[in-house]
Amino acid sequence: MRFSTSRLAELDGSYRFLKPPPDSPAAQRDPAVAARVSEMLSTIEREGMDAVLRYAKDLDGWDLPDVEISARDLARTGDELPADVRTALELGQARTRDFALRQRSHLVDFEAELAPGLVAGQRYVPVQRVGAYLPAGRFPLLAGAFMTVGVAKAAGVPAVLACTPPGRNAAADPAVLFAAYLSGADRAYVLGGVQALAAMAFGLLGERPVDMLVGAGNAYVAEAKRQLYGKVAIDLPAGPSEVAVLADETADPVLVAADLLGQAEHGTESPAALVTTSTELGEAVIAEIGRQLETLATRDIAGPAWRDHGSVTWAKDAGTAMELMDELAPEHLEIQTADDDTYLAGLHNYGSVFLGKWSTVAYSDKGMAGTNHVLPTAGGARHSAGLSVSRFLKPLTYQRVTREGTEQSAGAVEAISAYEGMAAHGATATLRREALTKGEPA
Repeated sequence: MRFSTSRLAELDGSYRFLKPPPDSPAAQRDPAVAARVSEMLSTIEREGMDAVLRYAKDLDGWDLPDVEISARDLARTGDELPADVRTALELGQARTRDFALRQRSHLVDFEAELAPGLVAGQRYVPVQRVGAYLPAGRFPLLAGAFMTVGVAKAAGVPAVLACTPPGRNAAADPAVLFAAYLSGADRAYVLGGVQALAAMAFGLLGERPVDMLVGAGNAYVAEAKRQLYGKVAIDLPAGPSEVAVLADETADPVLVAADLLGQAEHGTESPAALVTTSTELGEAVIAEIGRQLETLATRDIAGPAWRDHGSVTWAKDAGTAMELMDELAPEHLEIQTADDDTYLAGLHNYGSVFLGKWSTVAYSDKGMAGTNHVLPTAGGARHSAGLSVSRFLKPLTYQRVTREGTEQSAGAVEAISAYEGMAAHGATATLRREALTKGEPA
């Protein structure tokens, strides 16, 4: 998430940096990571489950011959949790599923007669097999299963596998597993990183290979998804989590500062940006972030992220502010102004938007908003949307031509094929015209 130098030149004089943005993107593709992932994938594809278990032992300390969690044990994971956490997870799963089902209800099959004797249609058919990666590294991201496993099941995917790495005690996090259970995972495994994605993609878990891999992860997970893309589909290539706030003089600097730090907490490379039409607000937010960092338990993460990848930009008016924000194309966008709806109508590039002071990205991150938090990063929102129920559905088309529709279509195909020099294409139409002339039955 960064400004384009050429684009900023076009806005010369209409903006000013109160805290300059970083000189380089938050994260680059590391050649060493790419090489290591390539080596691991090749080894696993060649040696199968033996290599998976070897990597699981060497990298994650997993030293058991079986990585699958039984359906009975998975169902019991909620019993290990504090009551308030269990209740919160049940609420988040219900809201995320509800929103996904509402999305699905608006994706309808259709059929239309384009001309006499020519009918074309479209059916939404779910992907058949999905593998979801549920990270549990520095922080166990509990709502991830809602957005991946749960939304896939809402789309009608018949088989969803879930993998999550073991923790420090050589066991998976029970809350992550319970979220997977609530979301409807068909099978779950204690398996992390590259080896988890490879095992699902290559069909090494007693199941056929998956058709699609989804879910967040570290640089190695992201690189594995990138290299496996083509063999399987992926949700989207993800970088460090990012947030941007668009605010005016009516915004509360305490809330704005807290929301910026809330996403900076994800990692030391997580960008956080404020674009504001008020220099007073911008300066107040900078000061407030410094104050909040003094007592923030995760300041060792959020502090470097803000220092190295945070920015505050003043814009002379609403139009400039929207141009700057569309250039950033943030993963998460908060709007806190006196006229949020005007900004909402004028903005085009963001993963998901949070309107008003009462909205915060954390509500989506934890599943309370119902919307999906698997979103495009690093400017990807300029051309792509985040994960949703539609990503698990293939809009498959079909067509049906009768005798009545043959003459016009065949004649046009003959003309185009002749111009192109594609005689075999033309013949498929010519033969049908001849059959029509002979009066052959339908």
